[in-house]
Amino acid sequence: MAEEDFIHPGVRIGKRAVDIVLGCGALIVLALIFVPVALAIKLTSPGPIFYRQLRVGLADQTRTRLFYLFKFRSMYIDAEKRGAVWASANDPRVTPVGRFLRKTRIDELPQAVNVLKGEMSVVGPRPERPVFFQKLETEIPFYVERTFGLKPGITGLAQVNQGYDASIEDVRSKVSYDHAYAIRLMYPLDWIKTDLWIILRTFSTMVHGRGQ
Repeated sequence: MAEEDFIHPGVRIGKRAVDIVLGCGALIVLALIFVPVALAIKLTSPGPIFYRQLRVGLADQTRTRLFYLFKFRSMYIDAEKRGAVWASANDPRVTPVGRFLRKTRIDELPQAVNVLKGEMSVVGPRPERPVFFQKLETEIPFYVERTFGLKPGITGLAQVNQGYDASIEDVRSKVSYDHAYAIRLMYPLDWIKTDLWIILRTFSTMVHGRGQ
């Protein structure tokens, strides 16, 4: 049996259908808010409106896919001139407008494009950056398996319970959430209840500005 066969066939179909519906809805919201958000970004810091970053995607027995994730730019353009680092509380690399975008999760709306392209799901494990991937694979047991047969998500069980990663220890504790989520995909009713709860928690975070 292939590694990805743990997902119930009905769940796999239903999950893609939900991704298409919510992805289209997110694109409509993106179109409505694009002008004010774009102006706010351009008028308060130099640089592009959107930010494109290479991420690790779906894995199977033969390969691990990479893709470019899209977001509204929330950091200064020279944020990583000294190399890639994890985000932190009150991160000085984040612009004032970017702080608001992150708290409301508006910066992640452009990922609807990734969802509709089939590179991501609305709900799933966090898509990691390749620059951190090898180190995490070495230091955290079963880290690679978290995306076997499962697309990374805009939000997920780990994300709503813990927020952004700031260290390897943060990632280590998130891996258990990712594997727990994968088990829920074996049974349609468990999947429906889990995804609904995660999506409602995510909307609550956006409305109340509790993102990081």
